[in-house]
Amino acid sequence: MEALVETLTDRQFLIALLAAISAAAIVFTFGAQFADGKDMKSRIRRVASERERLRTDELARLRGEDKKVGASGRRKDFIQKTVERFSLKKAFADEQTSLKLARAGYRGPNAVMTYVFMRFAIPLGVFVLALFYIKFIIMPDALLFLQITYAMGAGIISSYLPVLLLTNKVKKRQSSIRRAWSDCLDLMLLCVESGMSIEAAFQKVSIEIVTQSPELGEEMTLTTAELNFLESRAKAYENMAQRINLDEVKSVMTALIQSERYGTSVGSSLRVMAEEGRDMRMMEAEKKAASLPPKLTVPLILFFLPVLFIVIMSPAMITIFAAPSVG
Repeated sequence: MEALVETLTDRQFLIALLAAISAAAIVFTFGAQFADGKDMKSRIRRVASERERLRTDELARLRGEDKKVGASGRRKDFIQKTVERFSLKKAFADEQTSLKLARAGYRGPNAVMTYVFMRFAIPLGVFVLALFYIKFIIMPDALLFLQITYAMGAGIISSYLPVLLLTNKVKKRQSSIRRAWSDCLDLMLLCVESGMSIEAAFQKVSIEIVTQSPELGEEMTLTTAELNFLESRAKAYENMAQRINLDEVKSVMTALIQSERYGTSVGSSLRVMAEEGRDMRMMEAEKKAASLPPKLTVPLILFFLPVLFIVIMSPAMITIFAAPSVG
C-alpha cells in the first residue's frame, strides 16, 4: 500500500501520466475532426444526390413523364403494346413529332405513344361507325362495295383529325404566349436590374405570369428547371425557343445566348428586347385598328343601313297611308 502511494505521488509518474493524457486528448481531438470531416462529406454527397433526384423528378413531372398506376397505367400499357406490336411509330411519327407535341404542351414519350395510337385508332373507329351507319340507316339497299367505299372515305378524312387538332392546339398556345410575352420581358428586366440572377428571374416571372398566360408560365418553369440542371444555359435557351417557336421569343433567347457567350450585360439585352416587344405590340394594335373599318363595311350595309332607313322613313309612310283619300 505504501509503495502504491509512493508511486502515485511520485513526481516522475505524475508527469508521465499527464503527458499520456495530453497525448490521448490531442489524438482524440484530431481524430474527431477527421471523422467529422468524413461525415460532413458524406452528408454533402447525400444532399447533392437528393437535390439532383428532386430536380430530375420535377423535370419529369413538368414534361409529363410522371408515373401513374391503376386504370390509367393499364391504359398506357395497352397503348404502348399496340404501338410496338404494329410498329405505328414508323408509320405515323417522325423526328419532329415530339417537338410538335411539346409545342402543343404534350411532353414525354407517353405523349408520342398516345398521338401515334390516336392516329391509328380514330380512322379505324370512324370506319366501323360509318360502315354501320351507312349500312343500316342511310343506304341499307346500296351495294356492299359502295358502302365500304364511303366508310373508307370517312376513315381517310378522319385520319387528319389528330393533325388538325394538334395544329390548332399549337396555334392557341402560341397566341396565348404572344399576348403575354411583352409583359414577361418587362418583368424579367425588372428582376435582373434589381440584382437577381437569370435563374431567379425566370423562377419569379414564371410565378407571376401564370395568371395572364398559364402556357407561358409552364414554359418559364420548365426553362428554370433546365437552367438548374443542364451544363450550359445556352441549351436551356435553345430548348425554350424550339418549344415555343415564335420569332419574338427566338430573338430574346438569341440575345441571352450571346450575352452568356460573350459576357455582355443581360439587363441591356433585355431592355432592348422589351422596347422592341412594346413597339411590336403597338404596331399590332394599330394594324388591328386600321383593319376595323373594312371589316365593318359589310355589317354596316346589311344590318345598320336598312334599320336606319326604316326609322327615318316610317313616320312619313305612316303619315301618307293615314291621310284621308281625296275623292
